[in-house]
Amino acid sequence: MLVRAAMYVAQVPALQLILSLLLALALSRPLVSFLTEGGHLRSNYRDEMLPCPLGLLIPAAALAALIPLALLAGLFSLNTLDLVGLPLILGVVALGIADDAFAGSSRGWRGHGGAALSGAFSTGALKAFGTLGLALAWCAVTQDGVARFLLASLVIVLATNLFNLFDLRPGRSVKVFVLVGLGCTLGAWSLDPLLSLGLWVGPILVCGALDLRERGILGDSGSNVVGVVAGIWLVLVLGTTGLAVAAAVLVLLTIYGEVRSINSLVESTPGLSHLDSIGRIVHRA
Repeated sequence: MLVRAAMYVAQVPALQLILSLLLALALSRPLVSFLTEGGHLRSNYRDEMLPCPLGLLIPAAALAALIPLALLAGLFSLNTLDLVGLPLILGVVALGIADDAFAGSSRGWRGHGGAALSGAFSTGALKAFGTLGLALAWCAVTQDGVARFLLASLVIVLATNLFNLFDLRPGRSVKVFVLVGLGCTLGAWSLDPLLSLGLWVGPILVCGALDLRERGILGDSGSNVVGVVAGIWLVLVLGTTGLAVAAAVLVLLTIYGEVRSINSLVESTPGLSHLDSIGRIVHRA
């Protein structure tokens, strides 16, 4: 009876997504309490001190979900595991946590690059080079052809960085993630890529809700993971030409974010500012 029930449960295509989502919901309150009581706080855009990094919830829930998924796969020879991008995503998690814990005053690629060129150690530079190495390694073993290999690597690296630039207002980076995911799902007309990344998508959505309601701040360990999952999603659904277009768009947005302000662009554009404000807490002066 137990084996039959396990086999039935394992047939649910969205099992990874459902388990990781439920575990993220269960772990969210303990994580917020842990960060608050431990003094792990950071000022937000209104100079209010909030728990940070909420992004720890994403790997915590995903790794916890691997326990039942792996047991089902190992004990009953069931196909419950889809580990697309696992080493790459976990590597970005580690780099984001290092940047959250030890980041200095340098900000942006110019700041981190300048610090590295001057001989100083920069966690931002470590994150940039580390993400590049991880992306190249993953794409080298998953992508066919030189053009696709290079374009996929570029998309993943730029997306990882860009979502960090989006993370200047509550819920913004996860809203962009949802839009990217919706576009990928509709464009591919398939739920397979979503379900392949379900281990991460569930916790990202829970983190986004907490971030939107100002229960905490994602931190680099959150926004960078959101970005790398979005980048992998794009790679899973786009052909080589689509990747070239995505890479061009990401390059332009990254350059704009470095020389101007994406935040100012969003807040000064009526349609974008309305979308950006949906669900956010209204603060009265």
